[in-house]
Amino acid sequence: MSTSTEPASIEIEEQGIRIEWRDGHRSVYPHRFLRLRCPCAHCVDEWTSAPRLDPETVPQDVSAVDHMTIGNYAVEFLWSDAHYTGIYTYETLRNLCTCMECVSAAHSP
Repeated sequence: MSTSTEPASIEIEEQGIRIEWRDGHRSVYPHRFLRLRCPCAHCVDEWTSAPRLDPETVPQDVSAVDHMTIGNYAVEFLWSDAHYTGIYTYETLRNLCTCMECVSAAHSP
């Protein structure tokens, strides 16, 4: 695993989830932003990858209340809306980073 996709720490804070990556990068994800991107089979069709989650059913104030690491590759969050089946790989989380550095890199040729 590359240091860019290996977290040094994962913290649940009032405003969101903060991940400090081993390469020194920091990502902060608003709670609802990550909840709406849950990759589980309940939220995303397993065969077509089409979204199944209706964003209207997710409370505006949803938040992660706990998390658990899954092996050396992912994290699972327990959400305040009692959803807990999504496993977010570290690679997925790093790709979801919306900081200026990551957004600029994604749009560079």
